[in-house]
Amino acid sequence: VYQVFESVAEKYDVMNDSMTLGIHRVWKDILVHKMNPSPGTLLLDVAGGTGDIAFRFINYVRSVRERQLQRKLKRQQNLSWQEIAESYQEEKFKSLGDSQVVVCDINKEMLRVGKQKAQHLGYSEGLSWVLGNAEELPFDDDKFDVYTIAFGIRNVTRIDLALQEAYRVLKPGGRFLCLEFSRVSNPLLSRLYDLYSFQVIPVLGEVIAGDWKSYQYLVESIRRFPPQEEFKAMIEDAGFFKVDYQNLSSGIVAIHSGFKL
Repeated sequence: VYQVFESVAEKYDVMNDSMTLGIHRVWKDILVHKMNPSPGTLLLDVAGGTGDIAFRFINYVRSVRERQLQRKLKRQQNLSWQEIAESYQEEKFKSLGDSQVVVCDINKEMLRVGKQKAQHLGYSEGLSWVLGNAEELPFDDDKFDVYTIAFGIRNVTRIDLALQEAYRVLKPGGRFLCLEFSRVSNPLLSRLYDLYSFQVIPVLGEVIAGDWKSYQYLVESIRRFPPQEEFKAMIEDAGFFKVDYQNLSSGIVAIHSGFKL
């Protein structure tokens, strides 16, 4: 698995766009909206090397802070223009309101690509990068408000261990959110999806990334991943409460959610 992601890191974003026709961006947006982070949220994004969730999280928190600031300034109509400008600049400087996102990935290459992207897009505040294994996270107990993993958990060797680690590092009241390929319920769509997955995706992998085998593996890993109800039971076994899931695109992907109470 390590070799697969090392070899596809450079072309990972391009391949995601090609394989999903860009829809992966919408799925990730929905994940962050479902999270609905507030300023001060501490997020751990596991297997998030390319920064897709981290950047969305930062954008979301910034927009919440911006709205809060505008409401605050509206209430301060009696202040002078200079006082309002100073207050605005001071608040703007703390645009994340103590929010932090830690991106943790087992693969150095994926982290390198993510850091390059962050630099290019101008993300630095409230963002850190850690090399680490989802099955043995290098963090203290009860540390994070939210744990996310997007299109990563199916590549973990022991999913049960990764779920236990997610539970361990979350604070009481913390939330687990997982975005992953899942099981399509519609039989006709399922057949078309299989055809596309096995006949088209490896060819795209060869043409765009020069790597047929890695994308053949990725397709096979999707089919081996447990269906929605089975994965829900695994999350509950790890100790999470209020576990549910939301199918997106007829179950091509699903977002599973649970809380540590």
